[in-house]
Amino acid sequence: MRETRLHLGEPPEVAGAGVGVHGVASATDVFRLPELWQLHLYRYDAELTVDGTAHLIRPGRVSLVPPGATVRYRYRGRSEHLYAHLRIAPVGPSRTVPVVQDAGPELPLLSGLLLHAIAAAPGAPERTRSEIWTALWHIAGLTPAVVASPGPHPAVGTAIAHIEARLAAPLTVPEIARAAGISHNHLTRLFRAETGTTVVAYIRRRRLERAHHLLRASTLSIPAVAASVGIPDLQAFNKACRRELGAPPRVLRGATG
Repeated sequence: MRETRLHLGEPPEVAGAGVGVHGVASATDVFRLPELWQLHLYRYDAELTVDGTAHLIRPGRVSLVPPGATVRYRYRGRSEHLYAHLRIAPVGPSRTVPVVQDAGPELPLLSGLLLHAIAAAPGAPERTRSEIWTALWHIAGLTPAVVASPGPHPAVGTAIAHIEARLAAPLTVPEIARAAGISHNHLTRLFRAETGTTVVAYIRRRRLERAHHLLRASTLSIPAVAASVGIPDLQAFNKACRRELGAPPRVLRGATG
């Protein structure tokens, strides 16, 4: 199996999430989960077979295996990954997703989302669902092995990954430029040329997009949503929602369309 069909019409039910450690007692695992999807983010090299199709696992690759598939792992020593076992309802349009693909620049973001989901699982299951749902949307948007387009400049890709992984934290253009390994002015020019917008405008847009998602898809309080997107001042958050999203947070939370 090389591809599967994924529905993202509503948040998944998370049956389990955590950090898996394998390859210690046995060099192989063979199993099948009849009712659960398997999401893994890898930190090691291994061989994976899904319903007879072989895949190479490398650090930074992500797999999404549908229910009922027979999975075989062959490890090369102690192997640690982040995982979630999910029930995904067939709601909304479906899309084709590779069973295994490289996370690429999305790796820091996906790692952060899964770690937040794991941390929230014991006491805040709705936040866990929201974090995993967001991760699935990003996984569905990955574009592995596409060679027709050269993609963004590597420094811009690094800058975007840095921003996405730290939306809840204070961000400055000089800090992002240092993370990308280039000067402030060079990043400013490259970013506008590649994305058509400024670094500051990109951060503002992504924070409000994430806030909109969390307001509608999670039970986090409005102050918690504001803090999680790096706008802890509630008055500033309210103004930003009105300006960028057309309505205050309470109205956005109640919207169903």
